[in-house]
Amino acid sequence: MYLKDLKFSLWADFIERDYLDKEFKDLINDGMINGATSNPAIFKNAILNSPAYKEQLASLGDLGAKEKYEAVAKYDITKAADILKPLYDANDDGYVSIEVDPFLCDDADSTIKEGKRLFSEIGRENVMIKVPATTAGYKAMEELTASGIPVNATLIFKKEQAIACAKAFERGHLRNGKSVDTVISIFVSRVDRALDSILSENGVEVALSGIYNTADIYATIEEMNVPGCRALFASTGVKDDSLPAYYYVDKLLAYNSVNTAPIETIKAFHKGGDKKKVLPISQDVIESHFLKVKEAGVDFEAILDKQIADGLKAFKDAFNDILESL
Repeated sequence: MYLKDLKFSLWADFIERDYLDKEFKDLINDGMINGATSNPAIFKNAILNSPAYKEQLASLGDLGAKEKYEAVAKYDITKAADILKPLYDANDDGYVSIEVDPFLCDDADSTIKEGKRLFSEIGRENVMIKVPATTAGYKAMEELTASGIPVNATLIFKKEQAIACAKAFERGHLRNGKSVDTVISIFVSRVDRALDSILSENGVEVALSGIYNTADIYATIEEMNVPGCRALFASTGVKDDSLPAYYYVDKLLAYNSVNTAPIETIKAFHKGGDKKKVLPISQDVIESHFLKVKEAGVDFEAILDKQIADGLKAFKDAFNDILESL
C-alpha cells in the first residue's frame, strides 16, 4: 500500500518495455507504486513510438495484426506481473491490467471468451482483465469473477454503471464461493475538461465536478460492500496548468481505494501531496455543486453519456491504429 493506514494504493497508468526494465522497478522498490494499468491508448503509444518492440515484431512474421498486438501486449503484461509478484504474494495488490478488445464491448460471449483466454495464456494470477462497463460487459464481469479471474471494470462515469458492476461482481462472488479482487474504475478529469469552460463563464467553481461525481460513486461502492471490490480513480492526470500535477490524487484520497495515475503525477504527489484522507464528501456539498451546474444550463447526465461514448470510441480508435500499423 502507498498509505497503509488508509489501505490506499497507487498504481502506474503506464506500460512500456524499456520502462518495465528500468524505472518501473525503481518505483516499486521506493514504495511509490504497488500496481499498474494499461489500455489500448497506452499500448498504442508504446508500440508505435518505442524502438523496444522492433525486434519482437520482426520475429512474428506472417501473424495477423491482432495476433502481433497480443504477442507484444502479453509479453509486457507478463513481465510487469512477474516484477509485481512479490507485492502480490505479500497481499499488497501487485496487479497489472490488460484490456479485452474494445470492439467486443457489446458482445458478452466474445468478451468472456477473450478474457478467459488472455488470463490463461498469460498464466499469472496477479493479472486483471479489464472490461468496459457496458450491458454486455456486466455479464462478462460476472462470468469472469465466477471463474476466479480478477477484473478491472473500466470507463465508469455514472453511479448506475458502478452499481451494475458491483452487482455483477457480487453475483460472480456468490457463484465462485470465494472473494475475487475487483476494481471499479471511475474516470475523473475528463468530466472537468468537458465542463469547466462552461462553468467558468457562469461563475461556477471549476475542477470540482469530476471530484464530486467520483466521490458520490465511491460512497455507493463502499456502501455496497462487495467482497474484494474497491473503487479505482482513473483519468487522474492534470491538463490545466493552474492545478497542481497531483490534484486528482490529493483530492480523492480515500480509505480502501486505488488511484491509477501517470508517472509524473505519481512523482508529483509523492513529493508534494498532502496525503490526508478527503473522502467521503458530504452529500449536501455534492448536491449543492450539481445544482449550480444545472442552473448554469448544463445537462450533466448528457455530458456523462457523451464521455462514455467518447471513451469507448477513443479505445477503439487506438486499437484500430495499432492493428493498422501492424
